[in-house]
Amino acid sequence: MSTFEAARSPDGVVVVVPCLNEEEHIEKTLAHFMAEPYDAVRKIVVSDGGSTDRTVKIVEQCALRDNRVVLLRNNRRIQSSALNRAVEQYGHLARFIIRADAHADYPPGFCKRLLAAQQMTGAEAVVVSMIAKGVTCFQVAAAAAQNSKLGNGGSAHRRLAQGGYVDHGHHALMDVNAFRSVGGYDESFSHNEDAELDRRLIAAGFRIYLCAGAEITYYPRKSPASLFNQYRNFGRGRAMTILKHRTKPKLRQVLPVLVGPAVAMSLLWPLTPLLAIPAMLWAIAGISYGLALGVRNRSRCACGAGAAALLMHLGFSFGFISQALRAGGRRSSRDAQSAIT
Repeated sequence: MSTFEAARSPDGVVVVVPCLNEEEHIEKTLAHFMAEPYDAVRKIVVSDGGSTDRTVKIVEQCALRDNRVVLLRNNRRIQSSALNRAVEQYGHLARFIIRADAHADYPPGFCKRLLAAQQMTGAEAVVVSMIAKGVTCFQVAAAAAQNSKLGNGGSAHRRLAQGGYVDHGHHALMDVNAFRSVGGYDESFSHNEDAELDRRLIAAGFRIYLCAGAEITYYPRKSPASLFNQYRNFGRGRAMTILKHRTKPKLRQVLPVLVGPAVAMSLLWPLTPLLAIPAMLWAIAGISYGLALGVRNRSRCACGAGAAALLMHLGFSFGFISQALRAGGRRSSRDAQSAIT
């Protein structure tokens, strides 16, 4: 029996599931947490951002089977607002909340394991690793990219965790008092709100522990366009975090940001072919790495990991640079207005 399995915490949790149009996954997600004992899970809050598919109907049906399931309307639609509203209304029911993704699979005893990790470490936040898995061929390619350094840059929570304190991880369990003391999620963030909150938690002296053995399975976007848009939003959120806290980006964040300028520069190749070299080297390296992943995984679909990673890099770069330019424009406008007045 592991340390986490042997340890027990008397404290329960409120599970919060932010979602939007998740009819394909929501019932399975809720079924997992409904199967957890009442002493561990006190309430299961689905914070819905205005789903237009069958998500709400499915949640209502689950609520008839388990009175812990409640539906919360999230008028702002974004995840940061979903969590904040849930904590406002239901945070008094338990010492901890657990943030859960609708489109993910969870290991048995997930909540108990997180509570045990918290009891053992005393950390105010317990985060987990997220391992991508594909169903369609494109998802398999995207998952292979996201599980590799080509797509995640070696981020600790995108591989199997050994257990230890970190500065960021995939959000799972959080102490309600710690969450409230730093102001909860910043609702100006539609993406990267988790990493931004982690910065404030650490600055306030709280600890974040990456739990081993509680990895969740994540399903990537199903189309190239949706994957690009997702990473464009990631890039935008990352730029907002860096600008807000005035921090230096890590190397794994800087490199994909350079992709956009390299691709833009390559469009000027008729003037001089040398301008196309950086983008060409990036594309060749990415495609080759993807092919190697496919061969190693013995998967034809995974051979497309390089192409998926190129979309991810380009989307991240576009989002990061556009947000940085937007912020710079607002700053210049404020400076000009101050000069006039």
